[in-house]
Amino acid sequence: MANIKKLPFSRLPKAVTPVHYALEIKPNLKTFKFNGRVIVDTKVNQETDEILINSADIEILHASFNDVQSCDISYHEANETVLLKYPQKFAEGDGKLMIDYVGTLNDKMKGFYRTKFTTIDGSERYAAVTQFESTDARRALPCWDEPAIKATFDVTMIVPKDKVALSNMNVELEEPLQEGRTTLKLDHETENISDLKVVKYATTPKMSTYLLAFVVGDFEYVEARSADGVLVRVYAPIGKKEQGRFALDVAVKTLPFYKNYFSIPYPLPKIDLIAIADFAAGAMENWGLVTYRESALLVDPINSSSSNKQWVAIVVGHELAHQWFGNLVTMEWWTHLWLNEGFASWIEYLCVDHCFPEWDIWTQFVVMDLARALELDSLNNSHPIEVPVGHPSEVDEIFDAISYQKGASIIAMLHDFLGDVGFRSGLNHYLEKFKYSNTQTEDLWDSLELACNKPVKKVMSTWTQQMGYPVVSVSVKQSGESAILEMSQSKFCANGQLEPSYQSYEWLIPMVIASKSNDSEPTKVILDKKSKSVTLNNVKQDDWIKVNFGQFGFYRVRYTSDMLHKLIPAVANKILKPRDRLGLQNDTFALTKAGLLGTTDYLGLLQAYSNENNYTVWSDIIGNFGLIMTIMEYADLADGFKAVGIELLSNVAKELGWEPKTGEKHTDGLLRSLAIYQLGKFGHAETITEAKARFAAHLDGSRPIDPDLRSSIYKIVISEGDETTFDSFLTLLTTTDLQEEKMRIMVSLAAAKHESLLIRGLDFAMSDKVRSQDKVFIIDGIAKGSKIGRQLTWNFMKQRWDELNKIYQGGFLLSRLLKGTLSYFAGDEFSAEVREFFASKSVPAAERTIEQVIESIQLNTNWLNRDVSAVRSWLSNKNYTSSK
Repeated sequence: MANIKKLPFSRLPKAVTPVHYALEIKPNLKTFKFNGRVIVDTKVNQETDEILINSADIEILHASFNDVQSCDISYHEANETVLLKYPQKFAEGDGKLMIDYVGTLNDKMKGFYRTKFTTIDGSERYAAVTQFESTDARRALPCWDEPAIKATFDVTMIVPKDKVALSNMNVELEEPLQEGRTTLKLDHETENISDLKVVKYATTPKMSTYLLAFVVGDFEYVEARSADGVLVRVYAPIGKKEQGRFALDVAVKTLPFYKNYFSIPYPLPKIDLIAIADFAAGAMENWGLVTYRESALLVDPINSSSSNKQWVAIVVGHELAHQWFGNLVTMEWWTHLWLNEGFASWIEYLCVDHCFPEWDIWTQFVVMDLARALELDSLNNSHPIEVPVGHPSEVDEIFDAISYQKGASIIAMLHDFLGDVGFRSGLNHYLEKFKYSNTQTEDLWDSLELACNKPVKKVMSTWTQQMGYPVVSVSVKQSGESAILEMSQSKFCANGQLEPSYQSYEWLIPMVIASKSNDSEPTKVILDKKSKSVTLNNVKQDDWIKVNFGQFGFYRVRYTSDMLHKLIPAVANKILKPRDRLGLQNDTFALTKAGLLGTTDYLGLLQAYSNENNYTVWSDIIGNFGLIMTIMEYADLADGFKAVGIELLSNVAKELGWEPKTGEKHTDGLLRSLAIYQLGKFGHAETITEAKARFAAHLDGSRPIDPDLRSSIYKIVISEGDETTFDSFLTLLTTTDLQEEKMRIMVSLAAAKHESLLIRGLDFAMSDKVRSQDKVFIIDGIAKGSKIGRQLTWNFMKQRWDELNKIYQGGFLLSRLLKGTLSYFAGDEFSAEVREFFASKSVPAAERTIEQVIESIQLNTNWLNRDVSAVRSWLSNKNYTSSK
């Protein structure tokens, strides 16, 4: 495990704490400056002559307390604090802090920042928007910027009359700015009092600073009311409001769903969802004013794909869940971030399943959340769900698959263990008891334990307080009409080696076990020791037995070869449900990658999936098969794997065809897109020819490509193309204002094969034609695409590291870039290069990520060295074409 260096840090003192903020702020969209005055009603809890608060990138002009001016203002840049000293001590009691200050509307997508967009008529406009989570409210106003230091807020904005101005609450007053109305100075070169207005908003509930929000710019909206009477608006840049209708419909259905599920109404009179052009994350749950990337909120009925529509529904469900779980009740400190994100990442699926039951969303959960978390958490450089964090630079790094996807997965396991009725009762108790306050993980366990009378805290602490998860090894003995399972647990390690320090790891594992004869009434037990026997009654000698039935348990299963052999017909005949077919394959792949099974064993298992027709099962197979192909490319075996891939996908591609069928499922469209793209990637001549013909018809306007197939066809065409093809994509990019379509085109550039085109793609990614938040996806795509692309990207990253680091300033996008770009190398020389390069770089927010990348490269290298000979023989014996 990496020894992650911790920067010195201490939380703010409690000598003075806020009760209420009255904020007046005036952004200037021409100079990119803002002026502010904040008046804070406080409690002086102990006599003091100084106040320490958070402040970053702000110049304080005046700071008085109870009308006494400060005698010294000292900034501590590294800690992002400011110390205000006064010439006298203030006694315990009430106090009033008043600060006048100025700041900059930055271009870093955090704090109070500027975002640029192009209108339909081609003119450029700017808006000002906030992004405060986790520790950036301090860039918009001096404040106590910690989640547990809650207060109420009155916000007043002074903005141009022709702009829309939004904040968390509803507007109480909007009127022209009059002389003497504000103490904030105007910039007379760019501002005229007759062009400005005052907008005052209602007082917020008691909340954390990271949930405060305001937006100023050119927007329009669509609106509706939920069944409970809450006003819901979806805001979009001018000309795009109709693209907000799908999200509006989802939001209007979601608010009553959550009200009923939590038995607590949404506490604000309105909620706005707004699409922002420059936005680092997918979305942000600011109370009453949720901000989104355009592609995570806007849906074009003609040009949006089914996958993006699904993504919008999931993100809306996630952010609205936070209005209760995160906003109404907030984690006490970032150590407990998973309480917010893990829960929202689970219940978003419950919400989407309620709105769109035909989407088979819970099967997709296994791939999108459970499998991703299992992969990361098997590394030696993972971390527990509850990880101590201090300095602001450390917080961004835990916004990862552990806090989100592992958090969601153990909530799913717990929900399955407790049952829905008891689980909901416990949630209601938790939210009612702690509303408008803060909690730690144990508070949730206490409420659920009280409601369900089960040992929730004892079970769940083993999942949140220690890193990793178990692999359960299973064998069976037949005894008459009963099967006796012998089960033992140990920590699952990605390298297959249980280090001495992991020997003591143990979990309380809620388990669901079914057999061919008892799949309608599965057995539920807790594996509460290192090993345990479980007897299943009414089981025949030849019955299959599936452990982790339903695939909600956060663990791997290692069967004996005989048990696995009995499961294969149940996969091939689709007797097992999709989640279980998927889980069996995913566990086998993980055991293969760890060296506990051979790669050829996994490839042999895939033959059982030749008639598979479930999108999500195929999605996971293709991802895993693709990783093997990526690793084996370093032994020049890619051609053989392409032949295997074509054989694997031929049946399902033929059955689906190129055209949607009347009445087909949502997931059929997703599977068609996946199959066509992969066949093109594997070099299937007929698929490539058809893709080129459809692209030509799309370009000349005679036959637009179905949105579900655009990404697949674009990537196939660019992969077979030349400089002229590349230029045609850049031209196509200028013909759309739909961000989803722009992303499809830009990401497709990464599929090019020729070195010259890949270099053009990297240069394009760094140009001003690509927004900062989107650069990552192009660079990442080039690295993942091929051995050549990976090396070019690594060289590029080394050359332009300072520029990339400056753009992302250590945020989570930098970690994403590092992981996507570097994790797929295989070879000792690459892990050494990466370690050497970063040894001299200061990247505190990505230290763990760098260690994870190096570990991943080492795992790939071991895998390649271990299995390459057997794989080469397997390909040869099966007569698959191989370059060597």
